[in-house]
Amino acid sequence: MATPKTASKASVQTSDDAHGYYVLGDPIADTKGPDGPVQQRWDTRKFEARLVNPANRRKLSVIIVGTGLAGGSAAATLGEAGYQVKAFYYQDSARRAHSIAAQGGINAAKNYKEDGDSVFRLFYDTVKGGDYRSRESNVYRLAEVSANIIDQCVAQGVPFAREYGGLLDNRSFGGVQVSRTFYARGQTGQQLLIGAYQALERQVAVGSVTQYSRHEMLDLIVVDGRTRGIVARDMVTGEIETHVADVVVLATGGYGNVFFLSTNAMGCNVTASWRAHRKGALMANPCYTQIHPTCIPVSGDHQSKLTLMSESLRNDGRIWVPKRREDCDKDPREIPEEDRDYYLERIYPSFGNLVPRDIASRQAKYVCDEGRGVGPMVGDFRRGVYLDFADAIKRLGRGAVEEKYGNLFDMYARITGENPYVTPMRIYPAVHYVMGGLWVDYDLESNLRGLFVAGEANFSDHGANRLGASALMQGLADGYFVLPNTIRDYLADGPFEPIGDDHPEVVAARAAVQERIDRLMSIGGTRSADSYHKELGNIMWEYCGMERTEEGLRKAIDLIRELRADFYSNLKVLGTADSLNQSLEKAGRVADFIELGELMCIDALNRRESCGGHFRAESQTEDGEALRHDDQFAYVAAWEFGGDDGEPVLHKEDLIYTAIEMKQRSYK
Repeated sequence: MATPKTASKASVQTSDDAHGYYVLGDPIADTKGPDGPVQQRWDTRKFEARLVNPANRRKLSVIIVGTGLAGGSAAATLGEAGYQVKAFYYQDSARRAHSIAAQGGINAAKNYKEDGDSVFRLFYDTVKGGDYRSRESNVYRLAEVSANIIDQCVAQGVPFAREYGGLLDNRSFGGVQVSRTFYARGQTGQQLLIGAYQALERQVAVGSVTQYSRHEMLDLIVVDGRTRGIVARDMVTGEIETHVADVVVLATGGYGNVFFLSTNAMGCNVTASWRAHRKGALMANPCYTQIHPTCIPVSGDHQSKLTLMSESLRNDGRIWVPKRREDCDKDPREIPEEDRDYYLERIYPSFGNLVPRDIASRQAKYVCDEGRGVGPMVGDFRRGVYLDFADAIKRLGRGAVEEKYGNLFDMYARITGENPYVTPMRIYPAVHYVMGGLWVDYDLESNLRGLFVAGEANFSDHGANRLGASALMQGLADGYFVLPNTIRDYLADGPFEPIGDDHPEVVAARAAVQERIDRLMSIGGTRSADSYHKELGNIMWEYCGMERTEEGLRKAIDLIRELRADFYSNLKVLGTADSLNQSLEKAGRVADFIELGELMCIDALNRRESCGGHFRAESQTEDGEALRHDDQFAYVAAWEFGGDDGEPVLHKEDLIYTAIEMKQRSYK
């Protein structure tokens, strides 16, 4: 276990590309994170967190927004503990949360393969994979509780894959050299969500959890500096409702759909987080976006979303493109071995096809930019590389490959009309996950008292790049094990003073929501919300996607500001507000995406370094790898809302490492 002799130093920023776009605020710190050796911090915090006796829990109420892995597991666990829980979600069933779409697996430091894995190695791999831009204490805790997640899920009946002898099987994911990923074929998210859903529905049956389906949160209620509830719209009737509680938990996922085309479900949005941000919650590292390297390529301008192909495919599939441009039109089976460029294996011999997602994505972009992409022409070039299973089928047999990946191969065949057992798959990077999110401390509490944030909605665990199979790990760690242990310290001060629907802050929040809806309905222009969303996505992908430049980001900010002005003068919302109205739902979400997009570009402009998924063309090594500047940017960028007419305020949290040494990443 390599431990640095001294802690890393705080950074001092000297460059300021975003001058004039923001105001520098006071520095912030995580005051809840314990001191001492990193291995002892979670035990220390659990012991120091105050308790709530069982009789008092029944008097305390919790609102949870979102019922994916983080929200569903939190609602089930807090309901089991005896709190009165209200769970809100915009789907018609809690089991339709987007967590169900996760495919490849969930990480845990069990070391079942006896290949050198450990809690510390999972911690180290995660910090390194995030390019040393995550908070040390939170990441070690995540690695520490990972093994408990597997035990919990097995007890719930989650059908993880097993070896011939009956033991749970593991496979590898990008950025690591051990096998620590537990999986259920290519349906891991679905099986884990069913486990959490069953636990949630048990609490619904006993009366500790009340569900509110088809409800969308549109604002927070903050009273005397404490978060006390939400304003939600019944998406079926259009009724605006207020709900109060002692504490609010946001577990509403990420904001990848700001790019319009992404692997996210089309309903995924940023509204809950952004409404909290506008009420004072800090938004941390918004520019950290993950581009997934293994997606079905864009086929034209008719698409509304993209389809993920699990990263697990990179265990057995080999990624390549032709060495010569003139071979790109050929049937790949007719291109001889000596004319193929297995570029990841060539550039990164130690990790090969299992390099982290950000690196695999950029290299795919580079070979396509060189004119060696494959597949149909989309625009002015071919967006695709081959993911070839011929060697695996020859080595293992088709039956073994089908057993591991059959449902993924079937999905690919249905979408593309091609048989991946015969012809290599074609893949290309696409927006997938966001590492940024609302700022939280070690307890997962935002800077707004009484507002806790779990799962992808917070920023805390992944730094500038998430390793594959860590999203499910974080969601369930937060919901089952972290939040129940930290939220009790806050609730130990309760029950808090009751507030009713006639409280001035409740009335004001409800009125603000109604005013916003009325404004959207009254514009009466000619353009749909979808058209604005698509235009925003094009701007974001072009200038704040896989590669960013100072010039491009400045242009993007100007374009987004023009788009926002046009949105509020030319938007057309069909229907009425007092009924089911998807046009209105989209309008509200796109309005928030536009504001978020501008902040993402300002954040990316300010950070004149390359790290993980944030690649500034001005900051790269001689061989094109990301070049960090720890002396200037080893901090969390936590942004405060500056008002409709003001500039955002940047608060910096220094990232100090005591257990590992910060160094430039290398996977070669």
